[in-house]
Parts: sequence; structure tokens; C-alpha cells
Amino acid sequence: MKYTRLTKQQLEELHQEFINFLATQSITGDEWEEIKTNKPQVAEDEIDVFSDLVWEGVLSKVEYLENISEKQMHLFHLAEKEMKLISVKVMNPEIDLNTSIGFSWFKKNWQSDFVEYLTASKAYTDDKNLDKFQLIQQGAVITKGDLYQWFDNVIDA
Repeated sequence: MKYTRLTKQQLEELHQEFINFLATQSITGDEWEEIKTNKPQVAEDEIDVFSDLVWEGVLSKVEYLENISEKQMHLFHLAEKEMKLISVKVMNPEIDLNTSIGFSWFKKNWQSDFVEYLTASKAYTDDKNLDKFQLIQQGAVITKGDLYQWFDNVIDA
């Protein structure tokens, strides 16, 4: 398995897609029930293959990721040839970016001496989707990129 198995909830939400996946392998509903009962390892393997296919599809479309912690924001633009990073570090010990109060403070004080910025870019390895997946494994979440784009415009201005 290249990525991680989808959760039970994710599999339930993708129930129709999973049925279609099984159909592409000429596995009927009755056959699937038999496989689950009599060949549980084969069933597990099928779920793993399906999970990887779903991840591949999602990762190939991801353009922006955000990883926001108490004192830092790592905003990623996953461009065609490289990953671009805008890193924001808050040095005010009283601020937690994960709270609405902390983020409100940041929005008002983003130009203060208590905030540092860093930009960087990095080429992908041979497996672009795996690079993206590793960022997600480290806590990043998929976004529309509003925060990244806002900072990108401010930095370029």
C-alpha cells in the first residue's frame, strides 16, 4: 500500500465508487460478500488498492496545503514543477494561531516585529503525489489556497 487505507467513514461515503471499482474487476455484490467472509485478506487487499486509487486521484488535484500550529503557519502552493512555501512565525508568546483570538491578533498585526516570514521552494522527488501525501501526514490540510494567495500578493507588492 502506497498511502493509507481510507477510514470506515470515508469508505462509507465512497460506497458507490467502491461498488464501481469492484465492478471493474467483475466482482458482484454476492461475490464481494463471499470474499469478505472466506478470504478476508483478499478483501483487505482490494480495499487497500481502492484506497490508493482514491488518494492518487485526490493528490493529483491538490494545489494548496496549510499546516497551522500554535506559533507557525506553513502555507504550500503545489505548483506543477515545485512546491512553494510561505512560512509565517509568530513570536508573541501570548498568541496561539489555532484560536480565533490568536488569529484575529495576527490579522491586525501581521506586519509587526512579532511576525517573521520566509519563502522557499523545493523541487518534487520522483513521486510528486507521495511528496504531497507526506505533507498531509505531517498535519497539513487541503485548502483552496486563499491564505497562501493573500500572502503571495502581499509579498510581491
